[in-house]
Amino acid sequence: GAQWIGMAPFTNTNHIFQNMGDGTYAHSGSLAIHYCASTAVNITFKLLVNSHTWMTGGQAIQGANPVPNMVADLLANGVRKVIVTTDDLSMYSGIQLAGHTEVMHRDRLDEAQKELAGTPGTTVLIHDQECAAELRRARSRGKAEEPAEVTVINERVCEGCGDCGEKSNCMSVEPVQTEFGRKTR
Repeated sequence: GAQWIGMAPFTNTNHIFQNMGDGTYAHSGSLAIHYCASTAVNITFKLLVNSHTWMTGGQAIQGANPVPNMVADLLANGVRKVIVTTDDLSMYSGIQLAGHTEVMHRDRLDEAQKELAGTPGTTVLIHDQECAAELRRARSRGKAEEPAEVTVINERVCEGCGDCGEKSNCMSVEPVQTEFGRKTR
């Protein structure tokens, strides 16, 4: 993201998003965010907090900070606004975050991104969610619950091939005649 400091004056693009993981943030990425904030460049860092360093094999992050400490550090170093999104709002029940940092459900991700993109200067979206690969491993070892599987068939885009019935082996999948031909519901 720090390259944007030099590029921004030479483009008509007013704002960009830059992805970063919490492992990168812990070992050097925080410096890029601080540098962008010191120049007031219009960028939003989308910081995924999942507690694993994947570039080097999925181990725990050395020097990691909890989200409240990250928020305080970011704001203290010039970041204009921070929003935290998560699929489990209960994790933040009773936790005080620095500044006016808001915690939103991940269903409101688009809203959060638009708000941050509209804020001048450097902003950060922290998305706090368990690592998908680690969650999959925990499920295979019986340490995490399997999620309820839901399949939705959109009749407007269905091509009537029957593949969904074969793959799901679901008794409630049935053909239906529409004005566009045979579809599945």
